[in-house]
Amino acid sequence: PLEMSAKKPAPFLRQVVSVTKKVRRDPRFDDLSGEYKPEIFMKTYSFLDSIKKQEKEMIQKQLKKCRNTEQKEKLQQLLNRMTQQEQAQKKQQKLSERELSLKRQQRELAKQGKKPFFLKKSEKRKLELAEKYAELKRSGKLESFLNKKRKRNAIKDKRRLPSQKNL
Repeated sequence: PLEMSAKKPAPFLRQVVSVTKKVRRDPRFDDLSGEYKPEIFMKTYSFLDSIKKQEKEMIQKQLKKCRNTEQKEKLQQLLNRMTQQEQAQKKQQKLSERELSLKRQQRELAKQGKKPFFLKKSEKRKLELAEKYAELKRSGKLESFLNKKRKRNAIKDKRRLPSQKNL
């Protein structure tokens, strides 16, 4: 840049050399990256499930061999986290399949000329709860689940009651 005198005031419209900035783009918010569709994402990256399964087996083997308590605890936490992620993924998959089947039913009804009927959130929740109870009944864990639920509710009720000190 040219050296300018400090005594002479700078012109109002001075010529500035523009520096080209690098345009950074975030693929999460950019249209060039396309639209996120969970179904397509799951299909594209389905190979990761097999890799995760192998890693889980490897961690289980390491856990059996490990003697160090700290290391063993870390491996156990990692294993628990992996199983929880797996369960959450299965739950999400079931939910999306259920919604997809409901959509298909609505499309069939629309093709027949009937007016579509969409379930409320509360009705969806009731269906999910009924499905959960049916699953527990099949696996034979319904009784233990209900006992735990009763205990939890009893504790909640106890907390709501006024304490004996106040009487």
